Amino acid sequence: MAGGRTIHVEGFSHQNPIPSASRVGGLVVSTIIGAVDPETKETPASLDEQCALVFANMQRILTSAGAKTGDIVKVVIYMEDPGRQDVVNAHWVKLFPNEDDRPVRHTHRETLAGTRLIAADFVAVVSD
Repeated sequence: MAGGRTIHVEGFSHQNPIPSASRVGGLVVSTIIGAVDPETKETPASLDEQCALVFANMQRILTSAGAKTGDIVKVVIYMEDPGRQDVVNAHWVKLFPNEDDRPVRHTHRETLAGTRLIAADFVAVVSD
């Protein structure tokens, strides 16, 4: 990747040789972020716990990329049941408490692997 770098996060990986994110200049783009616990490699059963893990994994990727939550400009959420966005919203306002400084968000209905109920990806712009 010309002028960029691959971001790897300990305990977060895909079955395929795909990095957690890529950074080129100030642009950081993640891969799909699942609700897998980095220590146990398990996915909890509840949507609430899965949301917490997706957002925690997102923060871990940001940190590894030298970015922070406030650098995110767009988040895409993939859900088995988008009608349950109230659960996501509870975690969303914790991660982005300032309503005047939140990224855009789009939610897709998606059939996810195994017991996964939610996943996400993001785009961030880091101003150095």
